[in-house]
Amino acid sequence: MQGATGAWPAIWMVGAEGSWPESGEIDIMERLNDEDIAYQTVHSYYTYTLGLDENPPKGSTGKINKADYNVYTVEMYPDSVAFFINNNHTFTYPHIETQEEGQFPFDKPFYLILSMQLGGSWVGEVDPQDLPVEMWIDWIRFYQK
Repeated sequence: MQGATGAWPAIWMVGAEGSWPESGEIDIMERLNDEDIAYQTVHSYYTYTLGLDENPPKGSTGKINKADYNVYTVEMYPDSVAFFINNNHTFTYPHIETQEEGQFPFDKPFYLILSMQLGGSWVGEVDPQDLPVEMWIDWIRFYQK
């Protein structure tokens, strides 16, 4: 991924059933500007609407190689979602026992989205002098047991 002020490349998934945030979102990778880290996050009614994003933590970051391809991995299980960058485990989001609703919508079908957004509330304004900017994808693999 080329870096640029205001660049916001992402590889993410959104639940195929229902509306957001109840259907869930899994951010496999988001990068801001020219940072040397990628963000990996889950969103749900529990984390977004109720704001319960610390128990358990809703995301983490991992170091990336800015000058080369990186491998982002998500392993989805009935009781957890595990995240990796370049084979290094970054965090796991577990299904926990709670009285609150919508904590784990990650056991249903999801759509995969690849996007290269420019500008936004989180990443800031685009610097036109940094353009053009691209996200190159070498391969995508999906496995199911």
